[in-house]
Amino acid sequence: MQRYFANYEENRFFINDDDYHHIVRVMRMVVGDEIYCVNNDQQVARCTIENITENQVVAKVLQWIEGEIELPIHVSIVSGLPKGDKLEWIIQKGTELGANKFIPFIAARSVVKWDEKKGDKKLSRWNKIAKEAAEQSHRTMVPDVLSPIRLKELIEISNRYDIKVIAYEEEAKHGEVANLTAAFKNMQKGQSLLAVFGPEGGFTEQEVELLKEHGFVACGLGPRILRTETAPLYLLSAVSYHFELME
Repeated sequence: MQRYFANYEENRFFINDDDYHHIVRVMRMVVGDEIYCVNNDQQVARCTIENITENQVVAKVLQWIEGEIELPIHVSIVSGLPKGDKLEWIIQKGTELGANKFIPFIAARSVVKWDEKKGDKKLSRWNKIAKEAAEQSHRTMVPDVLSPIRLKELIEISNRYDIKVIAYEEEAKHGEVANLTAAFKNMQKGQSLLAVFGPEGGFTEQEVELLKEHGFVACGLGPRILRTETAPLYLLSAVSYHFELME
């Protein structure tokens, strides 16, 4: 059954814009068809389509659905701005795996240069990808995708998090395997994790040292060197295994 994030009021959901088009034009649903809807409080309801106008679908709540879908900890993924559509892949698959937020990072070795003039259009696309992935994977919230930030802003943002890690390939080359496990063991459900990943060329030593000075822990992600678009997915899978499957 299709799932949509929508405005809720008095036992009804009101669906507009792209989701309206998807219901009416793509899925060709009619009054009486059932869908799942999610409100701003991350509550899920099974609904029936009650009315379809020229620009809005109204769905009436039949039953509220109980159950916890989200990861037990809040994971924000900071990705060194990569080439091509790799960030779109990270956002889509990272949303499916439970990420809470995505923060593009303009690293020293980022090949791509952020164009402020085209920034709003790209940001809108990234957030749309996150929303569609959240609906597909039956999430109860849509992860935020922020505008790219620089190192100074990253350090400022990091003060809001309980645990902060850097996925650093040099640690993996030297066989470091304990730091990520230790970070997980030190976390309680409901806490927040900020995980930083470099671009294709990796971090500079200066970036790593500065982040370490501000409370980040450098971690290896196993003995193999992962691509910039693979490493965040590895970490999210490890989070799910540790906090969900091992429970």
